[in-house]
Amino acid sequence: MKVKSFYFRILQLLAVATVIIAISLQDGQAQPIPFKFTQEEYTRFTSEYQGERFADGRPKVSKDILERMKLVTVEEAWGILRNHGYHCQFEQGWVMTHENPVLVGRAVTIGFLPDRPDISGVVAKEGKDLGLEGRDKHWVMDNLTEDDVIIADLFGKKVGGAFIGDNLANLIHKRTGTGMIVDGGCRDLAGVLELDNFYVFNRNWHPSTSQTYDKTMVISMNAPIRIGEATVLPGDVVLGLREGVMFIPAHLALEVVETSEVIRLRDEFGFERLKSGTYTAGQIDSAWTNEIRDDFRSWLQQKNIQLSDFQKEHIESL
Repeated sequence: MKVKSFYFRILQLLAVATVIIAISLQDGQAQPIPFKFTQEEYTRFTSEYQGERFADGRPKVSKDILERMKLVTVEEAWGILRNHGYHCQFEQGWVMTHENPVLVGRAVTIGFLPDRPDISGVVAKEGKDLGLEGRDKHWVMDNLTEDDVIIADLFGKKVGGAFIGDNLANLIHKRTGTGMIVDGGCRDLAGVLELDNFYVFNRNWHPSTSQTYDKTMVISMNAPIRIGEATVLPGDVVLGLREGVMFIPAHLALEVVETSEVIRLRDEFGFERLKSGTYTAGQIDSAWTNEIRDDFRSWLQQKNIQLSDFQKEHIESL
């Protein structure tokens, strides 16, 4: 069964690569390998996002939203995404460098396949022609910026994957200040643990290098990838917590944050009113009456808490 599952996974990855090739045709000319979104494709596939973008078109969710996202729970994000029809944005079962990690940032994706010389040879040649230095996986790292989170689809490869060791971890940490998600193995755990607040979610730590056993090759950079049960687009907001990782579409990030903030305020208000004996637990935990909503609004005014229009409307559903 494991062999069948492995080959089924490879066929899935090849199918994704075929789709990317097809959508990458511009005036009859294919993009250089590895395949990645063009500016036009970013706009087309993330059209619901209306905010700022990087020069290449990747959504650039604001620093303010990223900071506020650090207080969001997995359950809160999960509920909002499912309400919008996004059912495949969570992945669990990680090995983590921290007991209670809080990893938030903008997704930068990199996809791998098992090595095939006729393809990897073209990738290497075109990379050289473009003046790219180092190995293929280094190319995406050279373009990382603050608050990026690199997401690597290593198809669960635990031995001989070695997406990073401590040297590349230092580079990524310096450029992003965040961490990374690797659906596969890494090495040099001791060195990685020396980096402050560098959160790594991966499948395992193994001393083998990426040149050991069966090699891998990069097939895409900043294109859609699969991480376990989740589909990830470059520019998604990453929320990595102890329970697992949520990949939040850029256009829903603000709604996730604002809804979470209302929930926290509601809970704070509820605790205060329960402690004072103003309401019963049943009243607070059930759909609120108009009286309780009005009391909540007065409580917000007393604390001088300003809400967005969306948050004001959300109170009506409490």
